[in-house]
Amino acid sequence: MKRLTVIGLGLIGASCCAALKKRSTEWLISGYSRTEATRQQALAKGLIDQSFDRISDAVADADLVLIAVPMGQFLPVVKAVSEARPSHSVVTDAGSTKGSVIRDLATVYGTTPSWFVPGHPIAGSEQSGVDAANPDLYVDHQVILTPDAQTAVDAIDLVSAFWSSLGASVSTMDVERHDEVLALTSHLPHVLAFNLVHALSDDDEHLEIFRYAAGGFRDFTRVAASDPTMWRDISLANREAILGGIDRFAERLGEMRQAIASGDGEWLMRSFERARTARKLFSSLTDQGVHPVTDTHPSVFTITEAQQGIHGTIRVPGDKSISHRSIMLGALADGVTTVDGFLEGEDAIATVQAFRDMGVQIDGPNEGRVTVHGVGRDGLKAPAAPLYMGNSGTSMRLLSGILAGQSFDSELTGDASLSRRPMRRVSDPLSRLGAVIQTSEDGTPPVQISGGHPLKGCHSEMQVASAQVKSALLLAGLYADGETSVTEPAPTRDHTERMLQGFGYPVKRDGATASVVGGGRLTACHIDVPSDISSAAFFLVAASIVPGSDLTLSHVGINPTRVGILEILKLMGAKIEVLNAREVGGEPVADLRVRYAPLRGIDVPEALVPLAIDEFPVLFVAACCAKGQTRVTGAEELRVKESDRIQSMVDGLSALGVVIEGTPDGAMIQGGGPDFRFAGGSVEAHEDHRIAMAFSVAGLMSCEPIVVNDCANVATSFPNFVGLARETGFPLTVSP
Repeated sequence: MKRLTVIGLGLIGASCCAALKKRSTEWLISGYSRTEATRQQALAKGLIDQSFDRISDAVADADLVLIAVPMGQFLPVVKAVSEARPSHSVVTDAGSTKGSVIRDLATVYGTTPSWFVPGHPIAGSEQSGVDAANPDLYVDHQVILTPDAQTAVDAIDLVSAFWSSLGASVSTMDVERHDEVLALTSHLPHVLAFNLVHALSDDDEHLEIFRYAAGGFRDFTRVAASDPTMWRDISLANREAILGGIDRFAERLGEMRQAIASGDGEWLMRSFERARTARKLFSSLTDQGVHPVTDTHPSVFTITEAQQGIHGTIRVPGDKSISHRSIMLGALADGVTTVDGFLEGEDAIATVQAFRDMGVQIDGPNEGRVTVHGVGRDGLKAPAAPLYMGNSGTSMRLLSGILAGQSFDSELTGDASLSRRPMRRVSDPLSRLGAVIQTSEDGTPPVQISGGHPLKGCHSEMQVASAQVKSALLLAGLYADGETSVTEPAPTRDHTERMLQGFGYPVKRDGATASVVGGGRLTACHIDVPSDISSAAFFLVAASIVPGSDLTLSHVGINPTRVGILEILKLMGAKIEVLNAREVGGEPVADLRVRYAPLRGIDVPEALVPLAIDEFPVLFVAACCAKGQTRVTGAEELRVKESDRIQSMVDGLSALGVVIEGTPDGAMIQGGGPDFRFAGGSVEAHEDHRIAMAFSVAGLMSCEPIVVNDCANVATSFPNFVGLARETGFPLTVSP
C-alpha cells in the first residue's frame, strides 16, 4: 500500500480523498484536521482510513503529503510536516497562490526543498467542508505545478501521476506567471463578487433588492458564497497581483461610468462587443479542450480508425480569407457594412480586435453576423498599444499594407508561431512604394510601421506567388499617388480584387497583373461569406479515403483561384460532384458531394499548387492512401507557413509508417493503396492548425490510435472542427 496523508479536510482535501477512494485501492489515506468533529465526519463518510490529532503522527509513515489548508495556515503546517516526515516522502500543496508558498518555504529552508512540489488544482466550489466533498471535482480540470530547478524529478513525477489518477490534467508554469494569471482570472472575480454583494447588503432595503435579483446577479455573485477565511488569506497572500488587477478594473470601470454619464453609446457598444467577443473566444477554447489558464498544456487529439464511412450533410465555417477582408474593407468604407457567415475563429477575431483598437465600431460577431461602421479611407485612429495578431499571418501582412498609408505609427505583434514567420516578403515591396517598415533582424515580427510618409504607386514583379503579399500592395495602393500594379508568377486567390470591386473601388486586371489607382473611396455593402474550401478539404479527403463514405458539404466557396484541392483530388480519382453552383456576393458557391473512391498517385501539376497551397497537409494524407507514388513540386511556400509544413508532414507521416521523402519544394510519397493503414503513434502539430487536422484525418485509416499533440491552434481557423468531425463519424477525442 502507498500511504497518503491529507492535512486539511475542507472541500479540496476531502474531495481529493473522495476521488482517490473512487478510483484506487492502492492508497491508505490518513487525515488531519484541527477539529475532532471534522476528523470523525471524514472517517464516517469513508473518506479517510485513519485520523490523527497531531500532524507529526499523521505524516510519520507517509509516501505523499498533501497540504490543503487556507494560505494563512500554511507556514506553521509545513514546519510541522517537515519536522516529522520520513526522508523518502514527497510533499505538495493545493494553495491558490504560489509566490507566498515559496516565500514561506524560504523562511524555513532558505530555498524550496527538493522534496516539495508546489501545486494548485484549478477546481473548486462555493461550498465548503467535508459535506461538500466531490469525487469528480478534478475531472477535466487543470492542476498547475510550479517546481523550480531544485525540485526533484521523481517528486514531480509522483505528484503529476497522483493528480492524473484523479482525472485532472497536469501542467507546469512559472510561479510569478501563475500568480499573475490567477489574480486576474480567479482572485479578482471573487473579490469583485464579494464586494458587490457587500455593497448591496449595506442598503436598508437589501432584502427587497435580493428578492427581485435575476439570473445575472446569481451567476455573477455565485462565488461570493465561498469560504471567507480562504479568500481573505488568498487576497493577502497574492496582494500585489490582485492590487494590479483591481487597478486595471477600476480604471476601466471609471471609463464606463463616464461613458454612461455622458450618454456615449458608441463607447459602450465597443466595450460590450469587445467583451462579448473575448468571452466567446474563451468558450471556443474551452470547447476545443484548451484550458484558458495556461498555454503550457495545449489540447491533444486522439483519433482511432473509422469503422464506418464519413456521412451526413454539413456546412463548414465561413471562408477565413474573405472574413478578414470583409472587416478590413468594411472599416475603410463610407457607411455601414453587414457581413453574414463570418468565421468566428481566433484569426478573424484578431482582425476585428485590431480595427476596434483603431477606433472602428464593430458589432458582433453574433452567429456569423457582423456589422462594421466604416470610418472612411482616412478615418482610422492611432492604436494605444501594439496590435496583436495572434496566429494570423493574413492579418499581419494585409494590415501592413493598410497601415503603411496612415498618418500614425503602429506596431504589429503575434504569438510564438507567427513571430517566426517571414515578413520581409511584404515589408520590402511596400518600402518601394515609400513605406517605412521595420522587422526584427531576421525579418520576423514585430513589424513596426512609421506613419506620415507619402506613398507613390509603382509596379511590382512578385518572385513568389502569394495572395497575402499581392493584397498588401493593392491595399497600400489605395493610399498611394498614382497607379499601383502587381504581377504574380502564378495565379493566387483573388478575394481582395473581387471585394474591392464589391465596395465600388475599381480594380484593373490584365492577365497576371492587377492594379489600382490611389485616392478613391469605398462604399459600404453587404457580404455573404461562403464556407471555406480550405476547411472543407479535411472532410473531402476523409470521405475520399474511408470506405463507405458519402458526405455533402454545403455552400462551399469555389472561387477559381481556390479550387486546386478539387482538381488535384479529381486527378487522383476522387468522386466529387459539384452541385447547385451559384454566385453569392460576387463569389462562386456550390454544394460538394464526395463519396469514397480508390485513389491513385499522381505528379501534381505545378500550375495547381498555388491554388491549393493551404490544403497540401491533408493532400499528403490522401497521397498515402493512393496507389503508387505522388510527387509534389513547386510548393516551397509550404516551408514558411505556421510551421515548415513539408518537414512537419514528413516527420509525422514517417513516424506513422509512410515512405515519404521531403524535397526543398515538396515531397515524394509512396502510397499504399486502398488497403493501406497508418501505424499508430504520437505526432506533433507544431502549433499549426492544418497539420493538426490533417493528422486527425490520417487517424481514420490507422491500425492503432494516433495521438496528435499541440492542437490548440485549430481554433484559429476552424473553431467547431471537433464537433463537425464527430458528427460525420470521426472517432476523435480531445484532452487538455
